[in-house]
Amino acid sequence: MLVLLSLILITVSFRSPATGAVHGIQTAGATVLRPFELGAERIAQPFRDVYGYFSGLVHAKRENARLRADLDRVRQQLIQNQNAQQDYSTLLGQLHYIDSPQFPRDYRPVNTRIIARAPSEFDQHVVIAAGSGNGITLDTPVVTQDGLVGRVTALSSNAAEVTLITDDESAVQARDLRSGAIGLVRHGQGQGQMILDRVGKESDVRSGDVIVTAGTQSKQYPSLFPRGIQIGQVVSVGQTDTAPYKAIQIQPYVNFASLDSVIALVTKKRIPVAP
Repeated sequence: MLVLLSLILITVSFRSPATGAVHGIQTAGATVLRPFELGAERIAQPFRDVYGYFSGLVHAKRENARLRADLDRVRQQLIQNQNAQQDYSTLLGQLHYIDSPQFPRDYRPVNTRIIARAPSEFDQHVVIAAGSGNGITLDTPVVTQDGLVGRVTALSSNAAEVTLITDDESAVQARDLRSGAIGLVRHGQGQGQMILDRVGKESDVRSGDVIVTAGTQSKQYPSLFPRGIQIGQVVSVGQTDTAPYKAIQIQPYVNFASLDSVIALVTKKRIPVAP
């Protein structure tokens, strides 16, 4: 009935003149209902605004989460790229050192990483990710392209503990590359300081001189360290009338605070076995 009534009203409206009674009723009805329409519009507008606000807030939160995830992925990729670049530079420097004339010919390199450090600055030991399975033995020298690091003092099949030359118990026979003066490099009194000890007053040692491992040619008592591995540079030389030796302070070339990759020097010589 409603559909039929609607069709009749539409038909009458189309057939009626623009000034007819039906159009007048429509105009009057629209005029009467207009305030109610405006009121309903004003009442509904805050609800539509609130809905739009919460809808936009949910969308913004989702977009924020997506952007954070993208930022995390980009940050991780950047860190990986920076690590790869640093590793490449370190390994390239080690390869250049291995191929250089300064690398000891009677040794083969085992490039490895430091996987553990001492919990205290007073414990001068690190652990490397190579062991007896890589040919490393006790007292194997450990270096970087910058200079001498230390020697292996504990060992397993796939790891080794290295005692650094900065340890209080460590001592390395060394010589002045310019004058040939012989002494012992060991830990000094201050943090990070090293000294060249047991150098007589008559020896010629000057500030700026390069200190390297002395090594030895003795087959019966071979040196723990190959000859000519650089250790550091003399920064001060002093002496007193009462002391029997010079007071020589050196700055090591290796930055022990930032050690990451090292080279273990595995000897190619046959190690004599005691009967």
